Amino acid sequence: MSEGSSGKVWFVGAGPGAVDLLTVRAQNLLAGADFVLFDALIGAEILQLAPQARQRSVGKRFGSASTDQAEIDRLLVQAARDHAQVVRLKGGDPTVFGRLDEEIDALNAAGIAWEIVPGVTAATAAAAALGRSLTRRGRARRVVIATPRTGRGEPPNQRWAAELDPADTVVLYMAAHVAQESASALLAEGFASATAAAVVYAASRSDQTLQRTTLGELAGGAIAEPAIGERPALLVIGEPARSDRVPSGGGD
Repeated sequence: MSEGSSGKVWFVGAGPGAVDLLTVRAQNLLAGADFVLFDALIGAEILQLAPQARQRSVGKRFGSASTDQAEIDRLLVQAARDHAQVVRLKGGDPTVFGRLDEEIDALNAAGIAWEIVPGVTAATAAAAALGRSLTRRGRARRVVIATPRTGRGEPPNQRWAAELDPADTVVLYMAAHVAQESASALLAEGFASATAAAVVYAASRSDQTLQRTTLGELAGGAIAEPAIGERPALLVIGEPARSDRVPSGGGD
């Protein structure tokens, strides 16, 4: 690109993992991208949709070495100054726990154009794996997507569980490694021990598995740390986690 010009950044949702769940727009943007900055857990099949592009991992992973957010912002701005079509590939949907605002702020400050391309978020992929709706008249009128975790340098959110209602379906992101503590926090806020709970691993992927339990069992350590491993996992709490329905061709 000529000196002083800049390209455009597309924040693209990569979906929960299955390559055929990407939108057509996402696939087209990847096919035409000059540079792709991608999150952790983006599979090789998805990255192969952009063989012509320079690619760089800027992922964050619990308990592992991660790229600092300020460095991601800097790399994104530099990529847009050097390339016409930059794809910032985020797992799931970019607007759900994707640190999107920080990156948009950095682009705005640099005068760089951007656009958001939605993706399938992990909560709906988990519901599909469970074979249940996230809402149900009279039982689960709302869906709350939450996380017990806070970012590096942020004060702990001691009140996250108090903000939730036992009548809702609760989907916890980035909570699998703190499943026992999360369940205990919900019990302390009035959730019943018998409340259905499920851990959905690698939703939509070929290695997808489910583990159904209850909130009380979860608080007692039903999900061991080694069982979580490196696969992405979501906690689903409430009506959709019950085990009376299994999708055709699927199972626990």
